[in-house]
Amino acid sequence: MLWGTFSWAALGSVVVVEQTMKDANYLNSQLHPYMAFVFPTGNGIFQQDNAPCHKARIVLEWFEEHTDAFHLMSWPPNSPHPNPMKHIWDVMELKHHHVRTLRDCCLNIWYNLSPVMYQKLVASIPRRDAAVLKAKGGATRY
Repeated sequence: MLWGTFSWAALGSVVVVEQTMKDANYLNSQLHPYMAFVFPTGNGIFQQDNAPCHKARIVLEWFEEHTDAFHLMSWPPNSPHPNPMKHIWDVMELKHHHVRTLRDCCLNIWYNLSPVMYQKLVASIPRRDAAVLKAKGGATRY
């Protein structure tokens, strides 16, 4: 399993998680250092979905303790999945057959993603959110 992050400004590191992503693994990710680097004035917004490790009590408490560093975007339960990270995982899945191991492949693809791609994904978030609201939580083209 992989955990990664990106913003308009920069691609963050990708972390290889050798087992199921649990709340402790999630907290030990590179999230806080990355957000502090990309948003040094604390004006960043972090988006995550409702994966069990994201909603664990210990994780939500950690986000509460770090509200001065960045804002956590709320994610409604049972919502469509307009998260732009899914598109990066799709790109990685399409390209992985050229490399010997899946791990090497994923790391190679991640660190060679085009900044234009993730900038477009970040720019699309308001349109994605508007489409979800317009569809009242139903299916969208994203």
